[in-house]
Amino acid sequence: MTAPVLQASGIAKHFGGVIALHGVSFELAAGEVHALCGENGAGKSTLIKLLAGIHPHGSYEGRILVDGQEVQFRSTRDAERAGIAVIHQELALFPELSVAENLLLGNLPRKHGLVDWNDTQVRARALLNEVGLEVDPAQRVADLGIGQQQLVEIARALGRRPRILVLDEPTAALSRHETDTLLALVLRLKVQGVACVYISHKLDEVFALADRITVLRDGDARGTLIARETDAAAVIALMVGRPIEDLYPRRHVSPGAPVLAVRGLAVARRPHEAAWLQDIDFTVHAGEVLGIGGLMGAGRSELLLHLMGLWGHRLRGTVEIGGTSLPAADTRAAMRAGMAVVTEDRKRLGLVPDAGVAFNLTLSSLRAIAAGGFIDAAAEALTAGAMATELRVKAATLEAPVGTLSGGNQQKVVIGKALLTRPRVLLLDEPTRGIDVGAKVEVYELVGRLTAQGQAIVLVSSELPELLGMSDRILMLHDGRIGGEFNRGEATQEALLSAAMGRPAGRAA
Repeated sequence: MTAPVLQASGIAKHFGGVIALHGVSFELAAGEVHALCGENGAGKSTLIKLLAGIHPHGSYEGRILVDGQEVQFRSTRDAERAGIAVIHQELALFPELSVAENLLLGNLPRKHGLVDWNDTQVRARALLNEVGLEVDPAQRVADLGIGQQQLVEIARALGRRPRILVLDEPTAALSRHETDTLLALVLRLKVQGVACVYISHKLDEVFALADRITVLRDGDARGTLIARETDAAAVIALMVGRPIEDLYPRRHVSPGAPVLAVRGLAVARRPHEAAWLQDIDFTVHAGEVLGIGGLMGAGRSELLLHLMGLWGHRLRGTVEIGGTSLPAADTRAAMRAGMAVVTEDRKRLGLVPDAGVAFNLTLSSLRAIAAGGFIDAAAEALTAGAMATELRVKAATLEAPVGTLSGGNQQKVVIGKALLTRPRVLLLDEPTRGIDVGAKVEVYELVGRLTAQGQAIVLVSSELPELLGMSDRILMLHDGRIGGEFNRGEATQEALLSAAMGRPAGRAA
């Protein structure tokens, strides 16, 4: 490893009585990708805000050195002059300006005292090419998708030709293709000698890129690992303070009576089309978790949404709760029968981001807190407060906009909203996607408590370890059909993957 280009030594940062960082040391070499891992609240964002000059010198203890010389950043400009560019989770673009204007803001090329728009377009296209983004530089940023905006933010940072690039959860809003493009870009920058700090809870990305991994927990640096000499289990153990095998609660389930029964289900995307889901048969019992897996496009989310009356045209088959058949495409009937769903896309389908925590929690159960056609504010506060306490939702107040919460706490609110409908069957679609390991553990523990109370749960997950760790039985879908069914303890990742690819290695009795 070459000499450090950046060092943080003995960094301590307090916010009132809250310790955000406690004597953290960290170093980065030229041409190195150094990953920072840890749960939400571990101190990762606080550390990079120090490096970016957002928390100025004097507001923390310890030293920051660049090329062995102590620096005292008073502002973000000081950090930029030192060659540090930071890409934060929250985008800092001007939506009403064009892509080109955002990319070159503060450095627009001029000719005869006026902005040279032709040169601006040329330079902007060159930066967009670096990140593999094919959009018109004259297009408004507001008209781009979130993933495209993220790539514009990255391209703008690269335009400053930084020596040190800090990426904070850069792929959270990116598609798989966009993610692959970004990872390839980081590797190219590494070859060019750019040093990168990479923050992500996606450990597959971390191990694809990182030379070293530093784990933060509760404001302390718990260890720095050589990436090629360790594995995800060791990183997770440092992050949460327990071995990976202890992430999943040891559930001892004695399934009760059948609650949900699906028989001969065939569903088309739209009327007059061929069936997309076919020959779907399964039963879920009280106190049981039925896991559903499969490759992308296998029909996992579509199946759950159809059960809830939100997707597809039923060609044949039945869906029953407690022996009562549910009509197709009738969400109200599904809710009255005791079904609730937590959708995969919580921000688009599960939350009203600008509304408060209490509003979001009670949104699906307003009848229970209404009197005379009006919401009883006291009942709303009491109901929401009890659920927030039960799920350990961390928010300043129940009126705080839910969009300001961490991903894990937003997910708890979505789950709490579903639970307040008092469902007999809870459908969970990727309930741990986009949240850190600690928040995942809390979701797993919640599932354990619910099943102990007799709740029937259908769990869709793209993570095979999660399916294996949480499910009593597992169905693997392949092209809209059941490709394999496995009992707890008899399934392996290899068997599940084979079934998902249409090559079942065996089927449980």
